[in-house]
Amino acid sequence: MKKMPYMLMLATITGASFVARAEEPTRREALVPLPSVLDFTDGQGWGIALGGGVEYEAAYDGSDEYEIELDPAGAIQWRTGNNLLFWEGTELGWRGLANDRLLLQAGARYESGLEPDDSDDGRLDGIEKRDSHLVGFLEARQALDGDWRNWIGGRVMGGESGFGWLGVLAAGHRFGAARDGTGTEVFVFSTFGTDDFINKDFGVSAEDAANSGLAETDLDGGYRSTGLTLIDRRWITDAIMIIGQAGIEWYNSDIGDSPIARNDYEGEIGLSVVYAF
Repeated sequence: MKKMPYMLMLATITGASFVARAEEPTRREALVPLPSVLDFTDGQGWGIALGGGVEYEAAYDGSDEYEIELDPAGAIQWRTGNNLLFWEGTELGWRGLANDRLLLQAGARYESGLEPDDSDDGRLDGIEKRDSHLVGFLEARQALDGDWRNWIGGRVMGGESGFGWLGVLAAGHRFGAARDGTGTEVFVFSTFGTDDFINKDFGVSAEDAANSGLAETDLDGGYRSTGLTLIDRRWITDAIMIIGQAGIEWYNSDIGDSPIARNDYEGEIGLSVVYAF
């Protein structure tokens, strides 16, 4: 599938988000007023939102094959005061406010492994299936002002030896005055990984090289990528929300030279609809 131009991707997702009606329902303040941090609890107790979405994205990291996928969307949450327990997609964990400007998160996340049939064009034929992992994560976000207009943050994610460690540094800005987590947010990020983490996605072992014909590749740890993400969330009724997201990520030159990475960049665009109970 041909890659969609990224300016068109961003314009499409931004335009789609504004189909919402001008007068949106009044809701309590979210834990933090960021579209990238979900809070369906209305301030206390349970928050459950279920639905589905469609995504146009790379078939695997660094792929030049793109596909459309239908995925479940939503969250199950429980909040008391400034603490919130959540199950969101592949993550199960806790987030809370240490103070008005510091958000902390911790939990577990499921990470699927690279598989030969991820490429419909047969470009991964012969490589060994990479293991999937259950990993832990820690994250902190610091607001640079009292209204969470601008923030900086970091996340560390690690698992068993075959997974390694990933670090993420990010900085974001939100638009609009809503305090319920709706509106538009954009953030930039850079990732850094150990050699285990980078090679699980982009390395080619001697056995893989012999079976697939791809050049043997052993990558060092360190800087991995830089990306840009745009998120928009809107209530279109008292119970129905649309969530739009688009992004692009550029890999470092060594990863771009890996025979698994057909491109040194990838992009995605997605739109989800959820019903909040």
